[in-house]
Amino acid sequence: MHIMLSLFLSQENFGFIFLYASIIIVQYRMKIRSIITGTGQFVPPKTVTNFDLEKIMNTSDEWIRQRSGISERHYAEKGIGTSDLAYKAALLAIDDAKIDKSEIDFIIAATLSPDHYFPGIGVLVQAKLGLSNIGALDVRNQCSGFIYALSVADQYIKTQTFKKILIVAAEVQSSNMDYSDEGRDIAVLFGDGGGAVILEANEKNDEKGILSTHLFSDGRYASDLWMEKPSSKDKPTFTKEYFENNRFFPRMNGRNVFINAVQKMPEAVRTALNHNGLTIEDVDHLIPHQANDRISLMVARNLRIPVEKVIRNIDRFGNTTAASIPIALDETIKQGKIKEGDIIVLTSFGSGYTWASVVIRW
Repeated sequence: MHIMLSLFLSQENFGFIFLYASIIIVQYRMKIRSIITGTGQFVPPKTVTNFDLEKIMNTSDEWIRQRSGISERHYAEKGIGTSDLAYKAALLAIDDAKIDKSEIDFIIAATLSPDHYFPGIGVLVQAKLGLSNIGALDVRNQCSGFIYALSVADQYIKTQTFKKILIVAAEVQSSNMDYSDEGRDIAVLFGDGGGAVILEANEKNDEKGILSTHLFSDGRYASDLWMEKPSSKDKPTFTKEYFENNRFFPRMNGRNVFINAVQKMPEAVRTALNHNGLTIEDVDHLIPHQANDRISLMVARNLRIPVEKVIRNIDRFGNTTAASIPIALDETIKQGKIKEGDIIVLTSFGSGYTWASVVIRW
């Protein structure tokens, strides 16, 4: 017996046992799925209709609705920053997840319109929540920001780095729109708002949760949709000329953005479905980034998915960039449209260019 025990504990066998145990641990971790346990969204109370915009720029309700599907959007009042909207959405998501805010051990924040040039809004949300010195990561992927943030959080949960992650996506864009004739095509599209989710590990191992995330980019077309100034390449960063020429306002090549959006989002969706052995018929809800209702309808047509399965709320919120998907997700859940076991696909396209997709089994 002593001989057998010595043999079993020999260096060679010990190495084999260690390797086998490592494989088991890796396999266990691979089975861990992250699930969204709470959602929340907050938009400023001030509603701005197309008729309101008619009073301050050369446009019309009919023109805006025909080209974008937007009827109204929300604007933050003076003194309200992006972190304020993110904070209020976070409180609602925390309450929805039925957890105490002290249980959050990491924050990921997505926005293109931070309160300040630096720091990002992640630390501001952490401070507003009164949390301990947990980490806060900022993601700057504009319209794809929420999905990029969700993908990062998903990896942290799967590797058991963190247990409960708060993801916030928020925008205050109304303060930096060009309401002149030159900028009206963009200005009419955007609104302010925030969305948030809580991500945790699915301890039940019932196949629910995030099945996969898929991220893409092509920086060759960055100038098709960007805010050129301020730029670190310039010395000094701010000059009178830039303000006089309105170079610090967002600019967009609308035609190129539209063409690429209606192509790349369906491609991202197909990639995600193929990865999981699913078809478009398996999808119960498609939640695209709310960039333009014409884009959403073209994406639906490209994918040959029934329009009633496509979540569309841009008519009431406008394009809230990084916040658009979590706002739409929370609204759809609270309306009781999403049922247990539903397959949900999120997809986005925006500045960068960046585009992305996520498949979730609810």
